[in-house]
Amino acid sequence: MKNIAILTSGGDSPGMNAAIRSIVRAGIYNKRRVFGIYRGYDGLIDNEIKELNSSDVSNIIQLGGTILKSARSERFMLPEFRKIAFENLQKNNIGSLIVLGGDGTFKGASVFSSEFKIQIIGIPCTIDNDLYGTDFCIGYDTAINTAMEAIDKIRDTADSHNRLFFIEVMGRDAGLIALRCGIAGGAEGILIPETVTDVDALVETLNKDWKRTKSSMIVVVAEGDEAGGAYEISKKVKEKCPKFDMRVTTLGHIQRGGSPTCMDRVLASRLGLAAVEALINNEQNLMVGIVNQHISKIPFDKATKHHQEINSELLHVLDVLAS
Repeated sequence: MKNIAILTSGGDSPGMNAAIRSIVRAGIYNKRRVFGIYRGYDGLIDNEIKELNSSDVSNIIQLGGTILKSARSERFMLPEFRKIAFENLQKNNIGSLIVLGGDGTFKGASVFSSEFKIQIIGIPCTIDNDLYGTDFCIGYDTAINTAMEAIDKIRDTADSHNRLFFIEVMGRDAGLIALRCGIAGGAEGILIPETVTDVDALVETLNKDWKRTKSSMIVVVAEGDEAGGAYEISKKVKEKCPKFDMRVTTLGHIQRGGSPTCMDRVLASRLGLAAVEALINNEQNLMVGIVNQHISKIPFDKATKHHQEINSELLHVLDVLAS
């Protein structure tokens, strides 16, 4: 069965549509029929499968979100529903599946392929950029630029009122968004899950900056920081420094939306083509990624059991420039 299907699962990320476009056109170029599965694994269970042609993916490369919609499927965790999903693939003569998503998506794909004869390739799409085996995940560059632009705007109003702002960005398990957009936004402090947060040390830094008559201060907080989110940490700082005029802003899902950057569009286009070519070469159960600007391939079990490590050089940049 040479037909290929695509699904997007888990949280959406800017650039998913660019990847869908790449897969469809690369599949057609290689004389394969390509099908879209709507609403992720739930749609696979409910047989929401439609053939896609070249015109179906015209004018979507610049769109955020995913035209195939996305979902987190609890049913797919159960073997009886995975059996239904496989039967739906067989009904449509689909022998290959490309899944776009993150850690949870790939874990589901790995289990699915171990139970049934289905060839699966994964494409990393997560704004957290926390998958092992790729330097960048689709959506990360757009997310950090969106967050940076928001920080720049908040800096304007903070500067006008001599305020300290705590800005919470996404990153439940990883602080890569906070670290990069914090450095780019000139933050006085960046708090991430990968490092231990010392509130006393943060207060000392803020007091030094205050004495230097800084007109504004920004602290970027990853939502998964072990000391709490931005609201919780701001309360701790307020107790120790009641003189500060503080505000808290949570950027939330604004980081998931918007038109993907040039980098994300090119990355998505490259990985979509690489995924199709991997299927044609009879490869399976792996994620295609990018390492040192070259296409990389890594088994699902490694991609899901390991995570990106924080670049120590970036931490050093933060220490020096925020002092």
